[in-house]
Amino acid sequence: QVQPVESGGGLAQAGGSLRVSCAVSGRTAMGWFRQAPGKEREFVAAINWSGGATAYADSVKGRFTISRDNAKTTVYLQMNRLKPEDTAVYYCAATPRSSGNYAYTGPSLYDYWGQGTQVTVSS
Repeated sequence: QVQPVESGGGLAQAGGSLRVSCAVSGRTAMGWFRQAPGKEREFVAAINWSGGATAYADSVKGRFTISRDNAKTTVYLQMNRLKPEDTAVYYCAATPRSSGNYAYTGPSLYDYWGQGTQVTVSS
């Protein structure tokens, strides 16, 4: 059973940093999505199983970094130069289907979702 479990997040000031983590069992492609109040869930970042391919939303490119540990069991989202508009519930998603040399950006491509973790950025 592939069930992502998020941790981290919390409160940061604008310009600061936070890291969220997602633990998962099995060989999976992973993604991070977020949902702000009153808005639809949106793609943030994704990584393939090997870690050799990543993808980012334009809004976070250059500020956020997705990575996974050598054991491939934990995926991290390092968030730097945070902005108030980054405030949202962040969700980790996983799928055992191989994405090859690509990282899945569409939410429909993921089969398992975590419970979400709140990230709040104050101005």
